[in-house]
Amino acid sequence: MTTHSHAGISILRPFVAFGHGLMNWMERIAVANSRIEEIQKLQALSDEELAKRGIEREKIVHHVFADRIGF
Repeated sequence: MTTHSHAGISILRPFVAFGHGLMNWMERIAVANSRIEEIQKLQALSDEELAKRGIEREKIVHHVFADRIGF
C-alpha cells in the first residue's frame, strides 16, 4: 500500500491560482493596450486611407474589436 501526501500542493494551490489570475489579467491589459494603439493608428488615417482598407471612420472601434464583440 502506498500513501501519497499532497499537503504541500494544497497549501500552494491558492498562490498558484493567484499567479495564474494575475498573468491572465496582465495579458488582458496587454491585448487591450494593443487594441487601443490600433484604434489610434486607424483614427490618424485619412478618410481615403480608411476607405482603401474598407473601414468607415465611425466603425473603427467595431473593426478593431470585431473578433471579441461579434460584429
